[in-house]
Amino acid sequence: MSYYLELIALFWFLLCWVGYTWYSRNRANSRACLSNTLDMYREDWMRVMLKRENRISDASVVGNLERNGAFFASSCLLILAGIITALGYTREAMEVFATMPFSAVPTREIWELRLVVLLVVFVYAFFKFTWSMRMYNFVAVMIGSAPLPDDTKTSPAAREAFARSAGNICNLAGDAFNLGLRSYYYALAVVAWFIHPVVFIGASTLVVVVLYRREFRSEALSGLRAGKVFDEAVPGKPDTEATTKS
Repeated sequence: MSYYLELIALFWFLLCWVGYTWYSRNRANSRACLSNTLDMYREDWMRVMLKRENRISDASVVGNLERNGAFFASSCLLILAGIITALGYTREAMEVFATMPFSAVPTREIWELRLVVLLVVFVYAFFKFTWSMRMYNFVAVMIGSAPLPDDTKTSPAAREAFARSAGNICNLAGDAFNLGLRSYYYALAVVAWFIHPVVFIGASTLVVVVLYRREFRSEALSGLRAGKVFDEAVPGKPDTEATTKS
């Protein structure tokens, strides 16, 4: 029975991770959230950038965003090194956890499965953070190649297309960073697995609740939305006419 409980807990964790990722991505098409709100701010940033001759501040912001990804990516490598080391000291680690109250020490195979799942979570996070870093590099290159305000050869339509393209790459970089950051939340849920499978199930559910509230119902979202005028018919899109008049 204990073996099946372990598998049920793992299945629930994967369902929470994959299910919420699918839900948040599709729900963002019809409901206000941090993701689609920041997407619009990034596109506006690129439009404002095209009006500036001096773009040092824009390059500085991109550099800061890239360094954030580098920090988390390097942290993933350190954590991965620790997990791989723990795999070589399975027996000693199990003896330590056996002394903890309320902890259920499983078989060696289940214990190593837990470590492997934790390893996979941080490998996934590492790839997301490094991909985010690379895309911010793309954004930096696009800022460097952006047409100047006094460039008469570039039409308004071409400028708008450039701003949307640069904004889209910036949005993809932000989304990759967000997925990597979510992995840290799910990794904390996996840590709860070392206590008991039931605790793992509860922690996985709690992570989804926290992510949902921050993405769709947070005060940060309300503050970001307050800075724009939105079309009531389309919750995720700004009211272009009202924005132009303002």
